[in-house]
Amino acid sequence: MTEDGGVDEELLSIGAFAARARLSAKALRLYDRLGLLAPARVDEGTGYRFYRAGQVERARLVALLRRLDMPLARIAEVVDADDAAAGAERLAAYWAGVEARHAEQRTLAEYLRGRLSGRSSEMYGTFTVETAEVPEQVLVTESRHILADELPAWIGAALGRLEAAAGQCGGPAGVPFVAYHSDVSAESDGPAEACVPVADEAAARAWAAGPGRTRGTTVRVEPARRLAYVRITKAQVAYPQILAVFEAVEEWMEGRGLAPAGPCREVYFADWDAAGPQDPVCDVAFPVALR
Repeated sequence: MTEDGGVDEELLSIGAFAARARLSAKALRLYDRLGLLAPARVDEGTGYRFYRAGQVERARLVALLRRLDMPLARIAEVVDADDAAAGAERLAAYWAGVEARHAEQRTLAEYLRGRLSGRSSEMYGTFTVETAEVPEQVLVTESRHILADELPAWIGAALGRLEAAAGQCGGPAGVPFVAYHSDVSAESDGPAEACVPVADEAAARAWAAGPGRTRGTTVRVEPARRLAYVRITKAQVAYPQILAVFEAVEEWMEGRGLAPAGPCREVYFADWDAAGPQDPVCDVAFPVALR
């Protein structure tokens, strides 16, 4: 009996509980050590573990989540959710991230297979190159020397800062982009330049001269450009497979007697967070001119 007169829930030895949960005693000891499923009681003299029958569902759920290769911290978030709906939402968020990573890895595998088989030129033919005319633009920009693995986080943060600043510069007047003034890779640190077109040059220069500006922030006017570009999906943006897209545009330019007339760039025209792995989000572009 409990102190309030109720009946204690049945306690099971680790062997009996393991049989009910369809798990091994070794797995249960691991879950205890990882902080995912603690026994209801541990005998101080013998060290034997005892579990409540009501813990069976949690034990089975932990085992299934581990089969998804879910990190321990994420498993804890799911099984400790306030209710089943909240746990399901956390699982859905985790799995969306897994699918996005798989899409990127699939694209990377295709890229590497083309590289290793010597089919690079054939691979470039899978991309459709188009051209577009872009008028003169006033840009608020932020530049940084950066390596490839740091690039995704910096792009999101830098464009976010610049888009917020656009409100003080007459508002946004075009699509944000990142220009590469030199190679960005695992060994080469650029620099890269995040750019947001704005409507009011005088207001932009006043904003850039204000206090507390991020290092590398400036305002510049970019002349009208003709861009050669390929439109790609969110999964294709990942490094290094995106290099194949840049190379495809360069090969297209070479075949038409065109030369770069400015730094290559990635033009981000879609809502990145809302986009799925196969949704178009970015144009890989080169300003071009006749040789």
